[in-house]
Amino acid sequence: MERIGPILVIEGPNHSKVPYSRSLYLDGSEKVLFDSGAEAKTLMELKREKGIELIINTHYHPDHTTHNHLFPEVTKWINPIEFETSRTVDGVARANAIHQELGPKGVKKWKDSLPKELIENLSQISGTYDYEIEYRFGDVKVIFLHTPGHTSGFTCPYFPEQGVAFVGDYDMTSFGPWYNGTDGDIDDFLSSGKRLLTLDADTYITGHQKGIFNKQEFKTAMEQFLSIIDRRDEIIDQYVRQGLTFDELTEIGIFYPKKNLKNPLFKIWERSGIRKHLERLGYTIGQASAELVKSK
Repeated sequence: MERIGPILVIEGPNHSKVPYSRSLYLDGSEKVLFDSGAEAKTLMELKREKGIELIINTHYHPDHTTHNHLFPEVTKWINPIEFETSRTVDGVARANAIHQELGPKGVKKWKDSLPKELIENLSQISGTYDYEIEYRFGDVKVIFLHTPGHTSGFTCPYFPEQGVAFVGDYDMTSFGPWYNGTDGDIDDFLSSGKRLLTLDADTYITGHQKGIFNKQEFKTAMEQFLSIIDRRDEIIDQYVRQGLTFDELTEIGIFYPKKNLKNPLFKIWERSGIRKHLERLGYTIGQASAELVKSK
């Protein structure tokens, strides 16, 4: 694991790819874990050898909360916008577009398939932190930046004295930005991504894959990352002009590879993401999910 001053970077399995994520561990006089998606064995060893006094979740998604249940005695916080959402399975279903795309019967079927650990990971969260104010854990300053877009409450912990930002799902992967839940927003994603470039930070740590960028690397990667949004707009607009219906659009594989759309959850997120781009482009979906009308 890499150390940046008092900050340890803890990897998740398979280069921290989903369904896992990278975690940070604050190794000071107070022992704080930021997100619990890293490798379980490593996290348990840290708990045994150094201790974990507080777990801070940047948002409610399961790849970032996946090992909360391993530490039932540890206090857990999440951002204030998502606290209520994360407390109920229905709240998570609505935020993940499951209710929007499948309706009540689909939500019930999804609920029945959930592992108990996923529910425990969220139900154990008992408190919140505030945005944009200074916290001190021991002698380390942390500011929880409100950077919505991926989700409505998404947080990037910023360590100004170390020049470090933990940017989570602003992850610079080739997949591109993910805002496919009903609580995601394309314009917010763009604004938050640009805000991260204004920080007085030398080191940006993402939640997945490559992981650690210097300022110039992150700036270059961010431009490419955000440009994927415009490329999706262009692809969707081109297909609509060719006469494809909404349902036909959702079979192509614009976000996820076509073969992955056999997974019901990926199909839900594909549909939800395409809805957002159609709205952004000024199209309205007709009653039969087939008609696409350009708004005046």
